[in-house]
Amino acid sequence: MTEVCKELFGTAPDQGPVEKWILRSDSVSVEILSLGCVIKSIKTADRSGQSADIVLGYDDLEGYLSNPRYFGAVVGRVANRIAKGRFVINEKEYKLAINNGPNALHGGLKGFNKAVWKTEVVDNGLKLSHSSPDGDEGYPGNLRTSVTYRLEKNTLSMLYHAQTDQTTPINLTNHSYFNLAGQGKPDIYDHEVTISAESYLPVDDTMIPTGEIKAVENTLFDLRKPVLLGSRLKELPGPGFDHNFCLCTPGEPQLEKKCASVVHPGTGRVMEVSTTQPGVQFYTSNFLDGTLKGKGVASYPKHSAFCLETQNWPDAVNQAHFPDALLRPGKEYTHTTRYTFSVV
Repeated sequence: MTEVCKELFGTAPDQGPVEKWILRSDSVSVEILSLGCVIKSIKTADRSGQSADIVLGYDDLEGYLSNPRYFGAVVGRVANRIAKGRFVINEKEYKLAINNGPNALHGGLKGFNKAVWKTEVVDNGLKLSHSSPDGDEGYPGNLRTSVTYRLEKNTLSMLYHAQTDQTTPINLTNHSYFNLAGQGKPDIYDHEVTISAESYLPVDDTMIPTGEIKAVENTLFDLRKPVLLGSRLKELPGPGFDHNFCLCTPGEPQLEKKCASVVHPGTGRVMEVSTTQPGVQFYTSNFLDGTLKGKGVASYPKHSAFCLETQNWPDAVNQAHFPDALLRPGKEYTHTTRYTFSVV
């Protein structure tokens, strides 16, 4: 059985108390905030039994109230980028806040990461719920959504649900930044990454997919066998990985499958990811620059963590040949992602 307990973490202006929940099994401990469904910490042991926190973040509530890099948060209604902050549903154009170059990113100026969610204890975990009103950040429809975290032995699962009364785009993910050597370590160059994807989405200079679905074969994006990140990042043009890897073809049934694994040879820590989502955004924290001070006053420079954001393909609401990004009345949005931690 997983131990589940609660503490008061602070008070959010205009929203009230923020809770910190601790989920603890024999091998893993996870802290979750009611603000933004944030995963505040994940503590796992290395091969010698030494436990360390492997996700980036802050010690106090003040850091998470601003949280410009979305550490640990659930982002929505639509994670990732929407080109020019615009989309059309039933011949009506909707306009969103532009908050990432010329594009909309991660739900807007006050997305789901800024909300204090309602909490409810469930078996081996915690269910967090949030209602987003019609017009919230420019999106249509009243949307009811929940995220359920469960810790069972060495696996943390995340179950996403949503329902709407008007057709609306939705794409929820968790934006945790991982360093398997321990948060605060300077880089992830000694991590080995595998992503089970036959194709990826090339992007333009504003990080919007060009529309091409490109095979990874004979490219630097071929991560189907373990790749040492440091040497691959040196070869890769640009600042690093910030790309969607395609886990299925559009229209294919979305069954849960293992999509990625990361190994840190130094400590022996292993993280495996499985999901029902059609894509995973692999991001190597290219936009961290050392100015943010995290837990224990740690500095978080470029390439000090990686993200594996399981989600729909970016800008899918504007690209008809991408997997459907719209939730319609009477339908249910539901997805599952699991992180499993072990050692070698």
